[in-house]
Amino acid sequence: MDRLRRLPRGAVWGLGAIPLILLVADAVSGRLGIDPVRDIEHRLGRTAIYFVIASLCVTPLLRLGRVNLMKFRRPLGLLGFSYAVLHLGAWLVLDMALLWGQLLRDIAKRPYLTFGMGAFVILAILAATSSDSAIRRLGPVGWRGVHRLVYFAAPLGILHWLWAYKLWPGKGLAVGALVLALLALRLPGVSDRLRRAKRILTLQ
Repeated sequence: MDRLRRLPRGAVWGLGAIPLILLVADAVSGRLGIDPVRDIEHRLGRTAIYFVIASLCVTPLLRLGRVNLMKFRRPLGLLGFSYAVLHLGAWLVLDMALLWGQLLRDIAKRPYLTFGMGAFVILAILAATSSDSAIRRLGPVGWRGVHRLVYFAAPLGILHWLWAYKLWPGKGLAVGALVLALLALRLPGVSDRLRRAKRILTLQ
């Protein structure tokens, strides 16, 4: 973990580019399956959710395991937003062909698109307020209040994923359970109880 903490923030961006590089390689070599557009959209969307979840893991790791990876939380969150932008862009261009009227009607009528757009708007707000200057403008209390919106973005993203499949996949349900567990850790007293239980088990 000490070696991990010594990694520069730029390394997170380098590692974060790997899923995109693999996706491009699969697209160029024709390994995307019978519906390439769907595969592109789904892989970009899942990667966005994974990075948002990774950013949510940073605080519990610090509270429960004393593993301080706080300097990576911002790039992880921004990577999640970046992949969400690519996911949305793929849908707009490859799937909807920029038919804005149809697009808006679909968002209003289809719950999975409504959930997804809600998650994207929240992530956009978080990305826009992630800079040091935004923290100074909002103040620590105001900034923390805004960034608690991620607690809504993550479940909305999971609902978007699950609803899009009609039949809910096991992987999506497992990721959804992980998100609920991470959110539960932020409830008052939960982290303290877990730390006390950990100390008791260590002493036994």
